[in-house]
Amino acid sequence: MRIFSIIAAIAVAAALYFAIVDRGALLALFGQDASAEDTDDSQDTGAEENAAASDLVRVVVQKSIAQEIDTAVSLRGETRAARVVDVKSETSATVVSEPLRKGENVDEGQLLCRLDESTRGTALAQANAQLNEARARAPEAKARLDQAIAQLAEARINENASTKLSAGGFASTTRVANAEANVATALASVESARAGVQAAQAGIEGAQAGVATAEKELERLMIRAPFSGILESDTAELGTLLQAGDLCATVIQLNPVKLVAFVPETEVARVKVGASARATLATGQDNITGQVTFLSRAADETTRTFLVEIEVANTGMNISDGQTAEIMVAGEGATAHLLPQSALTLNDDGVLGIRSIDENAIVEFHAVQLLRDTAQGVWLTGLADSVNVIVLGQEYVIAGVRVAPTYRDLVQ
Repeated sequence: MRIFSIIAAIAVAAALYFAIVDRGALLALFGQDASAEDTDDSQDTGAEENAAASDLVRVVVQKSIAQEIDTAVSLRGETRAARVVDVKSETSATVVSEPLRKGENVDEGQLLCRLDESTRGTALAQANAQLNEARARAPEAKARLDQAIAQLAEARINENASTKLSAGGFASTTRVANAEANVATALASVESARAGVQAAQAGIEGAQAGVATAEKELERLMIRAPFSGILESDTAELGTLLQAGDLCATVIQLNPVKLVAFVPETEVARVKVGASARATLATGQDNITGQVTFLSRAADETTRTFLVEIEVANTGMNISDGQTAEIMVAGEGATAHLLPQSALTLNDDGVLGIRSIDENAIVEFHAVQLLRDTAQGVWLTGLADSVNVIVLGQEYVIAGVRVAPTYRDLVQ
């Protein structure tokens, strides 16, 4: 029995040796090929690898190349007349001119409303008469001054002679005192005459002011166009009594015309004074071009937007006041990618971006900035010049995982 156990142990040890160490010899003993077994093993390994590959998320990838684009700022605004003025009366009188009808072209300085002169012409004549009278008094006042100056000179001569005679004992002190009194009187006469000359001059200036006032009052009777433009309203009707501040007519200037819009604070840095702009009106006019002439530096307190004005030539008067306009203000060029809008996604932090893959098919997330939304797709910045963007399946993967990509062309 003991020998049998030893033999059994030796047999088991030999079987394990051939099964582990020399498997080929064991297979040859039973008539099987070792290479076939190896083939089966390799097939099993390949099957396992295929099974692992089939577990990867399949995504559709599009290779995108950056392009140079014009980063125009898109705005919605309206047209406005370059000037709008309500021409009003500065005095009270009755209109005595035939009215002009709205829509007529008027030139700068053209008469719009003529008011009744009434007694204003008489007031001007009276002011001119007062001016002539004041001017006539001026020579008389000048003559009195000259006479006073001559008398002062004579009084000083007499004073000097009396003083010398008194010093030699040939004149009394009374005579010297009288001479000095005469000098003082002559001085007073000179000052009085000078005051008379100044009063005469003041009278002339006052009369001149009266004439200017009367002439200005007559001038106010002729209400004229302040600039060349179009009448937006009829002028005041014949016989209408206009008070100071009443409307005679409204004149607008449409050449040039202004495009007015409001820029959001996120885009205001891209708009510059002097930049070219293009606009399309609601009527279909799309050949409207101009330049930015004004950009507000103070935001609207309610909308947080900035006013921008664009001057546009309107020689044909084809643009009216108050039309809706789609405006594109040119900005500096930028490099951007044109991608389908569906390629955009959000990461866990809520950041807008796209997911792409590297050369090892590992997913990456890139934050982007949206420049423009078009019918062909969205223009995005913040990416490398060339990037493999996941355009289908990006919502089912995260950064750092490996995927099974299928590439598609840009034209698809």
